Amino acid sequence: MKSEFSLAINEITERFGLSQETVLEALEAAMVSAYRRSVNASSAQNVAASFDFATGRVRILAEKEVVEEVQNPQTEVSLEEARAVAPEAQIGDMVMVDSTPADFGRVAAQTAKQVILQRLREAERDAQYEEFAEREGDMVHGTVHSITPQAVTVGLGRAEAILPRTQQIPGERFRVRDRIRVYVLEVRKSSRGPVIVVSRTHPNMLRRLLEMEVPEINQGLVEIKAIAREAGKRAKVAVAGLRDGVDPVGACVGLRGVRIQSIVRDLNDEKIDVIEWNPTPATFIAKALSPARVSGVYLEEDPDRGRTAMVVVPEDQLSLAIGRAGVNARLAARLTGWRIDIKSLPEAASESLHLLQANPAFADLAEQEGETLPKVEAILAKKAEDRPVSPEEYHLLRDFVDRVQREAHERRQAVHREKMQRLADIRAEIPPTAYETPLEALDFPARILGILSEAGYETAGQLMEQLGVDEDALLALSGVGPKTMETIRKKLEEFVFPEPVVEEAAVPEEAEAALEPTEAEGVAEEAEAALEVEAGEEAAEAVEAPAEAEAVEVAESAVEVAEAGEEAETVFEEEAVAEAFEEEPEPEPEPELVLDEDKKRKKRKKVTRVVEFDPDLGELVVKRRRKRAQPDGWVDVDGLDDLEF
Repeated sequence: MKSEFSLAINEITERFGLSQETVLEALEAAMVSAYRRSVNASSAQNVAASFDFATGRVRILAEKEVVEEVQNPQTEVSLEEARAVAPEAQIGDMVMVDSTPADFGRVAAQTAKQVILQRLREAERDAQYEEFAEREGDMVHGTVHSITPQAVTVGLGRAEAILPRTQQIPGERFRVRDRIRVYVLEVRKSSRGPVIVVSRTHPNMLRRLLEMEVPEINQGLVEIKAIAREAGKRAKVAVAGLRDGVDPVGACVGLRGVRIQSIVRDLNDEKIDVIEWNPTPATFIAKALSPARVSGVYLEEDPDRGRTAMVVVPEDQLSLAIGRAGVNARLAARLTGWRIDIKSLPEAASESLHLLQANPAFADLAEQEGETLPKVEAILAKKAEDRPVSPEEYHLLRDFVDRVQREAHERRQAVHREKMQRLADIRAEIPPTAYETPLEALDFPARILGILSEAGYETAGQLMEQLGVDEDALLALSGVGPKTMETIRKKLEEFVFPEPVVEEAAVPEEAEAALEPTEAEGVAEEAEAALEVEAGEEAAEAVEAPAEAEAVEVAESAVEVAEAGEEAETVFEEEAVAEAFEEEPEPEPEPELVLDEDKKRKKRKKVTRVVEFDPDLGELVVKRRRKRAQPDGWVDVDGLDDLEF
């Protein structure tokens, strides 16, 4: 059977929606606070509380010092009482003993009531914050609780949210107890609990509504590429199908517009245009201006002006393309990320005609269009006089504008490519470390440094680049004149930029293993071993052969040494040795053993050697010349142990 204490704990947990551990921690803190107040205990004293669920009684444990004679019962305890709790306690130890006051029950309840409620409220606020912080960026249902000119309070169950005036759809009216959908925009903590700010104008609210109404989006068959929205007026959504055979626009609109109409009603009859996304910018821009028809789109990407698109539309589609107060054009620009300049067909034809007639750079194109120009002038004159223009004449204007604008676009692109090439050449002449050198390092006067910093120049490389591209841009700055430009050039010429630090590339272990034998010592050891083996074999053959007065011919040997992926071939050649048992002839110098090593290594000394037969030892020996000459100029060396390269 449960005690009243456990039943009360369960009731609190259900009422406040908290865990049992959280409630017990709040009760323990409240009991400890009540004990400190009742006995006026110090905050430095360690005090703990424990509960007996069977009886509902509370025990207070206080840390006290073990002494022989108790003078202050609140902080001291006798040795006998201490050993009843801790049998190994000694004088001077600190032990936790039961210090529950006799009348602690009712007094503690009255004292701890506010503490318990405060702790529970804090725990409830933390739980609410954690719950809604996870839902930030999601859409939730709520009920309107109150309406003020500044905001609308929306109940979200355990918490209340604020719908500011700026986040409400213009013209939308609410009534108390209305059920509405809102987008959780922000969740932050405050002294009075979590502050939840919701919105109905955020573009992501339209995204969440589409995800709820269109199953193909949740299934991954349709993707929302971009959203542009002006709440209460119009919205544009670009969608793309991720699987062949899926119509993204049809999936979002639904049968007879059922799906999109549900969203329109939820957004206070906001018009929504669903268009198909296209990777080609010109096609995408033409579709983004729907429901207007577009005659042509001409793009221009300039580093200074950004991306601009000139859109030509028929005269009767101009107002539809711009939209009421320009909303259609603005949304199309936000959706595509391009600046859009909309012109009617007669206006574009007039500008194209003026371009050919006034700009000498287009004289060749004007000559090609010599037959078309009079016709275009006649059509524009009829239009200015408000006379009717036939469809064939409109078609001629459209073709004329298309040819001229495409040619103008190609020439602009050529100029742009030339400019970029010039910029690349200028950057190639600038030291790489100049882009890492701040302007402060060039020791400019404070006035010049302030002007350049305000203009956005941070490094010496940026300043040198601007001087190479267009120094008039610097002269256009306020406070910059010829003398200032001369000072800037002088400082840049006098400054010595540090050389770039080249980090050595790490050599893989396999490459290191391959390179190790190619070191000078490794090459020498391998060559010595090879020569020693071959010399031993030739000596054995010479001993076994008949003793004739003929020269002992030593065969040519090749020692191949691999070094860093390249083969260094060394050929050790021996000339014919004089007859084995005759007087020792004057030896001829042996060809030098040359290693094709890396140019960066130091060249080794060249050593001259000769191999000949020693009649006293009965074997071949190698002799070489040393710096300190012997009487005969040669030193006998047994074997190849001292062979050096």
